Amino acid sequence: MKQGVYVRFTAILLIVGFMIAVQYNTVQKPESRDTRDIWAIRQDLSTEKQLHSELLSDIRDINETITKYENLQSDSPVQALNDTLSSLRKKAGLTEVTGPGLELIVEPSLEAIALGQNVTSISPDLLVRLLNEINRFNGQHVSIDGKRIINSSPIRDINGQTTVNSLIIQTPPFDIRIGTDTQEAAEKLYNHLKSSNITDDFYIDNLTLKIGEPKNEVTVPGFDQPINTKYLKNTSKGD
Repeated sequence: MKQGVYVRFTAILLIVGFMIAVQYNTVQKPESRDTRDIWAIRQDLSTEKQLHSELLSDIRDINETITKYENLQSDSPVQALNDTLSSLRKKAGLTEVTGPGLELIVEPSLEAIALGQNVTSISPDLLVRLLNEINRFNGQHVSIDGKRIINSSPIRDINGQTTVNSLIIQTPPFDIRIGTDTQEAAEKLYNHLKSSNITDDFYIDNLTLKIGEPKNEVTVPGFDQPINTKYLKNTSKGD
């Protein structure tokens, strides 16, 4: 009889001890709280909303392509395929594009010229940072010194010279052309670049970044080099 009482008493003590341990652990290790200020949260929210808007736009474009293809398939399947191919080539950057946009000029700073400093090139890191700023505000089509930027375009240093698509960027001055989908997008990109710190980054490297006013027509050349398909392969139907 006494043994059964001891067993029950021991079980109760184990349960109570377990509950106390859990409570103690919770007090000692509270859930981490978001300590960001309201502006940081608003910035993150704005970035997420922009990404959501871009995804919706991509979905809408795909749906329009599917609808157009289905409508043309019965009447002219060849025309439907050609239209789809043209659209894909444009998105891939393989064709020349003319439309709203702006033009940037990279040249040596006046101080560098006055001091006799020889500015021979721009660093790859600085070009990449500029491209990131352009992409943040929907710069859809970009060329640097006449070299079209596509998803696989490398920007790197080769033997001390900055290259784009493995082609050497000429000594400043040279131009950077940016094409956008609308005039409104070009104006937003212009205002963003004007207010960003990117021009200061250029100045530190003895360069000046001149940001031209938005234009109704800016021509961005197409990518004119072979695309590396080393890691691509054909798949059989149904894969």
